[in-house]
Amino acid sequence: MIQALKKKKVGYFGIDVYEQEADFFFQDLSDEIIKDDILMRLMTFPNVLITAHQGFFTNEALAQIAQITLANLAAFEKGEFIQDNVVVRVESEK
Repeated sequence: MIQALKKKKVGYFGIDVYEQEADFFFQDLSDEIIKDDILMRLMTFPNVLITAHQGFFTNEALAQIAQITLANLAAFEKGEFIQDNVVVRVESEK
């Protein structure tokens, strides 16, 4: 992505998820030297927007999350198929 931005093959780049985000986005590091060269390089571009995994935090997104959740609960109560179902399998201890 950095190469594409430098060559102007990408006009704008926005990301809401960064693989090591927990190391950088959930604490004040304003007095620290950030050792992640990729993240720091991306932040130098004026046409790059990086958010701290909070792109969902808009009125529209939260309303949609609520609507989907309520629809899933109603479907569950009726024993219907839930399209957004997440199944967590817990291994039993032996």
